[in-house]
Amino acid sequence: MKARRENIYNVPNALSAYRLLAFPVILWCILKLHRDAFVILLCINLITDILDGLIARLFKLETEFGARLDSIADAGTFILALAGMLVFEYDFVSGHSVFFILLALLYAAGLAVSFIRFGRMPSLHLYSFKISGYLQGIFLFTYFVFGYNALYFGFMMLWSYLAFAEELYILLTIPELRSNLKGIYFMYKKQKQSHVH
Repeated sequence: MKARRENIYNVPNALSAYRLLAFPVILWCILKLHRDAFVILLCINLITDILDGLIARLFKLETEFGARLDSIADAGTFILALAGMLVFEYDFVSGHSVFFILLALLYAAGLAVSFIRFGRMPSLHLYSFKISGYLQGIFLFTYFVFGYNALYFGFMMLWSYLAFAEELYILLTIPELRSNLKGIYFMYKKQKQSHVH
């Protein structure tokens, strides 16, 4: 039976594509030290990240292409956010270097395992991973606009570590890479159902 062809021309994919197109502009803002423009464009990217997922789920527009496109856009936004923090808030980052290094290492480990085992970026879209993206976005926005909040920073980092560790565990254990896996609980639930049938 011939597989149904995905309709990739939809609003969620357009929002993910916008985020990709914004990368060179955000990078230019970092290199030219345009702090305000960097913050505005990064926040727009973070908002469109939330919107594309919501729209895709609400209107049943989820596609394999969209999942992969969104993952690339997520990775780019995460890397640019870290780069921007390093350039614009070097003293803060260096003062909390252990937190940021651990965050970067866990994230890089997930990417490395995915490329080594499956030859491409992960597009698991774990609930914990998505929530960590929202928490990081809120941190960046509130940090640049209102200032540093130590309690929220600690909570955001802890959640991010757990989310990245969950992704790493799944990438190390699943036999094949699938999109929209949601989490460890859902992975084992699906495996249990497949054994029953």
